[in-house]
Amino acid sequence: METLGILFNSQARVKIIRLFLFNQEMAYDFGDICSKSKIKSNEARKELSLLKKAGLIKTRVFYKTIIKKKGKKQVESKKKEKGWCLDLNFSYMSALRDLLLSTESLERANIVKKLSSAGKLKFVLVAGVFIQDPDSRLDMLVVGDGIRKSTLEKGIKGIESEIGKELAYAYFDTEDFKYRLGMYDKLVRDALDYPHKVLLDKIMPQK
Repeated sequence: METLGILFNSQARVKIIRLFLFNQEMAYDFGDICSKSKIKSNEARKELSLLKKAGLIKTRVFYKTIIKKKGKKQVESKKKEKGWCLDLNFSYMSALRDLLLSTESLERANIVKKLSSAGKLKFVLVAGVFIQDPDSRLDMLVVGDGIRKSTLEKGIKGIESEIGKELAYAYFDTEDFKYRLGMYDKLVRDALDYPHKVLLDKIMPQK
């Protein structure tokens, strides 16, 4: 991520570019861009202006789904918003996509570090978006002891802000994972049997 930040003069710019590249059909308002990329508003305004000037993104009016609680029910409504979306006619789209989406978004140690405060990690596996496999059920599988859900979610959101895409992930405590492994649980077996990368392994039998 640091190398890309230097290449494009701004790590914030790389985050926003990834957000749009990974979500080519989506339009985002200003608040969502700041939230998903974890970028301060003044910095985001500057980067969006530069990216629009470069022709990578364009403004677009769209309808955003708003969910509100009404008593015990959740009610959906549509709100007209002005935001930005990827301009698919951008001249260097193919080259930019190949560069950003084929480069490892985060180094192995950094991913584990971002999750480490959630508990005592024993096993971390990545697949899906991390290895450019759109057919994978999971992007990440985390196993450990004493995992705190809220802390793990915070770490996941930090990683999502770096790569520009929401992650499909699952987590288990060590004993539950071992039980599922022994029972050939489909989710666990799919993660292990299909293409993936193991970032941390303190529990699997060594071959």
